[in-house]
Parts: sequence; C-alpha cells; structure tokens
Amino acid sequence: MITKQQLMEARQRALEYLSRAGIVLTPEEQERIEVADFGLGDLEHTGLELITYVNTSRCCAKELVLFPRQTCPEHRHPPIGSDPGKEETFRCRWGEVYLYVPGEPTPQPHAIPPKGREPHYTVWHEIVLRPGEQYTIPPNTLHWFQAGEEGAVVSEFSTTSRDEFDIFTDPKIERITRVV
Repeated sequence: MITKQQLMEARQRALEYLSRAGIVLTPEEQERIEVADFGLGDLEHTGLELITYVNTSRCCAKELVLFPRQTCPEHRHPPIGSDPGKEETFRCRWGEVYLYVPGEPTPQPHAIPPKGREPHYTVWHEIVLRPGEQYTIPPNTLHWFQAGEEGAVVSEFSTTSRDEFDIFTDPKIERITRVV
C-alpha cells in the first residue's frame, strides 16, 4: 500500500529516469505511470514503475523503470486457457539491470534480494543487461530483476500481458497496488 503522495513522487522520479533514457511520454501517459509496490509497502527496495503503451490480444509494449537497487520480485507468467503464458523480451535502455532466470547459479551475483525476503528468490542464473542489450524470457519461466546502482530503464516487448495472473514466489506479494 502506498499513499497518493508516494505515488506522485514515484511517478515524477520515473519521468526523470525516462528522460535520462531519451524516452518522451505524452501528458496522458505521464498520468498513467503505474507504481507497483507489490503490497509490501517498501517501494525503494521492492517495486517497479511502468507505463503500458499497448496491450492487445496479440502483443504488449511497456517501459519499466527501476530506481537504484529496486527489485521486481520473483514471478512467472502462467498459462491461461490455451495461451502458454506471456513471453517477454527485456531491452535495457539506460542503466544496468540484473535479470535472474533458471539455470546454473551465478557464483557471485550482482543483486542482493530485499532484506527479509531472501527465501523468496530461488533462481540465480544472472544475465546482466546494459543499454542496447536484450534477453527473451519464455512463458511460465521464473524470473526476477534488480537495477544497478544508478537505476535502470527497460523496454518490455511481449505477448499479451495479464499481470493480475502473475504467480509470485513470495506469498505476501499483491500485484495490484492499493493507494490510500
């Protein structure tokens, strides 16, 4: 849960990061920036700011903003009906992002899970994305990511997004942010 003041401050900060990446939003898009605290009330450590440009029955495009060391918690995009789940490509636009997927664990990963939430981070194969680099995550694949020291801006291109159906490893996560 976040306050309206926290929402407005995070949106403004996200706009500054998008500007650093050379990404311009319309006034209407600026008002639609979503601030996700994942129900933990610790936005600086576990959170994500995003704007969805398009989300149709075939494709989706978003910008993801992460503040310094901010983490999007471990989750997967499960099958829904005949749909195998969301496939997504992350392309780093600014900063550095550490993406974790199943595979051989990285011996000395860059990311540090948010304090007290460590047991809920189970995949440790690290992919480091710098500006211009990208990685595609198959449907129904556990993943999580964290920004580097300066924060990061990542473009997401995917099949249809149904964030409300995401399955998080941490049972305390609530995908839809409540603003008070």
